[in-house]
Amino acid sequence: MLELIVSFAIGIILLGILLKLLSIPLRLMWKFITNSIAGALMLWVVTLFGIPIKINIISALVAGIFGVPGVIAVIAYTYL
Repeated sequence: MLELIVSFAIGIILLGILLKLLSIPLRLMWKFITNSIAGALMLWVVTLFGIPIKINIISALVAGIFGVPGVIAVIAYTYL
């Protein structure tokens, strides 16, 4: 669980730095942050329902960057 939290924190920080460097509007940055939070919560909820997802740095970053579609992609990848 600690690895998940650290991964999302690093992802959000790196995303914030990247967005600041590229001068993307604040509205778009908030969209990425809410996707990250929603992705983290969805990974947690999915693991509570018993779907055996390995939560590692890659799956956490995919879910954090892409949000809910990223979580769906991680679930699909787990069952392949």
